[in-house]
Amino acid sequence: MKRRVSGILLFTLSALLWASGCKPKSTAGAGPGGGAPGGMAVQVVAVPVREKPVTEVVPLVGSIAANEFIEVKCEADGVVATIGFEEGQKVKQGSLLVALDESKFTAALHEAEASQKLAEANFARAKQLTADKLISQQEFEQAAATFTMNEATVDLRRRQLRDARILAPFSGTVGARQISPGQVISRNTLLTTLIDLDTVKAEMNIPERYLGKVAIGQKIRFRVDAFPKDEFEGEVYFIAPQLDPNTRTALVKARVPNPEGRLRVGMFAKLDLSIQLRDRALVIPEPALLASGDLVSVFVVTPQTNVVMRPVKVGIRLAGRVEILSGLTNGEIIVVEGHQKLFPGAPVRFGPAASSAPYLD
Repeated sequence: MKRRVSGILLFTLSALLWASGCKPKSTAGAGPGGGAPGGMAVQVVAVPVREKPVTEVVPLVGSIAANEFIEVKCEADGVVATIGFEEGQKVKQGSLLVALDESKFTAALHEAEASQKLAEANFARAKQLTADKLISQQEFEQAAATFTMNEATVDLRRRQLRDARILAPFSGTVGARQISPGQVISRNTLLTTLIDLDTVKAEMNIPERYLGKVAIGQKIRFRVDAFPKDEFEGEVYFIAPQLDPNTRTALVKARVPNPEGRLRVGMFAKLDLSIQLRDRALVIPEPALLASGDLVSVFVVTPQTNVVMRPVKVGIRLAGRVEILSGLTNGEIIVVEGHQKLFPGAPVRFGPAASSAPYLD
């Protein structure tokens, strides 16, 4: 009996060993070299092609200039009698800035007026005597010339008297004072400066290749180092009719409102000039592009979740985005991440929704 049981166990063990040793190994799912299976889907990040408005922006460096700026000077010699402003003060047009001692100007005017009255009387007598043929035509003409000369002298003296009072030609902010009361000044002495900063000008030089895309009324945006977090906006109002022969650039000016006076003359402006606008353009994330020499292409996901390689023509490059001029249509799904394992016809599966979120803004 014991021999019979032992025989059955031995037969069973032999059968198990034969089954394990002779059964062929499974190759299902194994790839070349024992790697990943040939039909396994590659996880990728993919987003749809979108239509968006596109603006081409050219970064430039410009400078801030005043809307109006003058050096206040005097047209006459004299002694400073009154200073009618404080440094940094805002003044209205017509406000008195500086007044010179008017005594010598007034005296000169009175003298000229007296001479003019005498010349006028002599001229009137000469007219009567000429009519009565009592004086020659030459004597009459001399009296007329003397009268005219004295009239001109009176006008000049009146102008010199007005010049003794320097008024603000426009509203603005007065600069540093360069004179003191009682100071003797000569013609063209710098008294102060006057700047209108309610509106300022952003001036820049545009390269020739962009000039055809700049137009009166275009908006510009810029920043200055003094206020790095703030953005200012202006409108182009002037384009120079000629180019600088040395730099091949044209001067362009834009008016910028400056009600708070934060922008100052001479500041450097980092400008973004919008020179082209398309309301409907196809835009994709820039990481989706695959470049090989001059050829640019993208992986497009088909409805069967396979990928095909599609050549595209690239337009304007934006921050993290690129415009596609041809090769794609709105709504097609393109691969943004995961290109390394892809080949034409490869099956794909989409990664978590959160992974594509940064490319969908």
